[in-house]
Amino acid sequence: MQVSVESGEGLERRMRVELPAEQVDQEVEKRLERIARTAKMNGFRPGKIPLSVVRRRFGGQVRQEVYGELIQSSFSDALKQQNLHPAGEPQIEPAQDSDSAAFAYTAVFEVFPEFQLAELDKLSVRRPVVEIEDADVDRMIEKLRRQRVDWKEVQRGAADGDLVKVSFVGKVDGEPFEGGEGNDVAVVLGSKRMIPGFEDALIGAASGDSRNLDLQFPDDYRVETLAGKPVTFEVQVVSVSEPELPEVDEQFARLFGVDEGGVEAFRRDVRSSMQRELDQKIRARVKSQVMDGLLEAHHFEVPKSLLEREVERLRQEARSQVSASGNPSGLELPRELFEVQARRRVTLGLIIGNVIQTKGIKVDPARVRRVIEEHASSYEQPQELIDWYYSNREHLSSVESVVMEDQVVDWVAARAQVEDEKMSFESIMETAN
Repeated sequence: MQVSVESGEGLERRMRVELPAEQVDQEVEKRLERIARTAKMNGFRPGKIPLSVVRRRFGGQVRQEVYGELIQSSFSDALKQQNLHPAGEPQIEPAQDSDSAAFAYTAVFEVFPEFQLAELDKLSVRRPVVEIEDADVDRMIEKLRRQRVDWKEVQRGAADGDLVKVSFVGKVDGEPFEGGEGNDVAVVLGSKRMIPGFEDALIGAASGDSRNLDLQFPDDYRVETLAGKPVTFEVQVVSVSEPELPEVDEQFARLFGVDEGGVEAFRRDVRSSMQRELDQKIRARVKSQVMDGLLEAHHFEVPKSLLEREVERLRQEARSQVSASGNPSGLELPRELFEVQARRRVTLGLIIGNVIQTKGIKVDPARVRRVIEEHASSYEQPQELIDWYYSNREHLSSVESVVMEDQVVDWVAARAQVEDEKMSFESIMETAN
């Protein structure tokens, strides 16, 4: 086997492989002889068909089969011989030399980029340091109370935090507009559900009151034809209700699965849940900074085939989400919408792969187990979910991939310049990663 490689544009390679013609001919003859022993043809007894007849009848088909199998087997050997690592499937261009001295084909493919890991000690990471205070727990419990709120109708003017039911008609330039009418619409004053000024104007309004509101749609309003335009709402107040929050007692605690220990046990459970959420938030912020730092520190060309594959995967995800929301699934989404995200993912995947390979990082089975158990803890039968993961290699691999990525982040962060940043629980939970 003779192999030669030419470099194309960027990461493209054109690898020509030549196999001796006699190697192909010998394999073809072997298969034709086997066919001759078993084939059935009119006018011939089984096993007595002349090889020349079998060759005329099956020769072309057998030769094509041999070509295909030789391409598959020799391509892998040729890659090893040239120490090439293709990214994506190759394009095969078979060609019989004019002198019939050899069977040849050209494989066109991209290779993975070769690059050295950057000096990671210059990477800067700000790690949040947060302590959950009693006041944070109080605020969380207050949120839980509001999730269980009951509304009691009252005969007074509406106050901030009240639930007001209204019927209204909106007009722009004196004409009603689509979506500008509502009947018995429930609005919690102060929730900022409506456009600016709508809820404020209902403060003090009682059941049966009518109000005309002269407002303006925000410049960034979701309906482009209404953005920035003046609007008048004719509003009829149907009812006003005030919130009745449950007492924080043993009965309230049982609503959240705390059957023993009363309020104190409930507070401990709330704090524990907050700590888990906080830990996830901190890990996500550190991971985001590490990933950004790795991207900034490495610059190399990515294989077009990998980029296109990731773009298409993101497009399929977007189509599924659009379809799930009730919109037409056949919507054509331009690839440009996904290229930046796809390039980021592919580049980071190559960097992470480099770290794993060059630094010999192995997935930690104990860490995989902890992740699965933590995920399963929110289910009624956690052991069933744990067994489900460990009974299927594909399921388990998905968790291992996540854990491996987290291990790489830990490895990089341990070599970066990490500065602790004190933050409150509220501030870190309100900010993006």
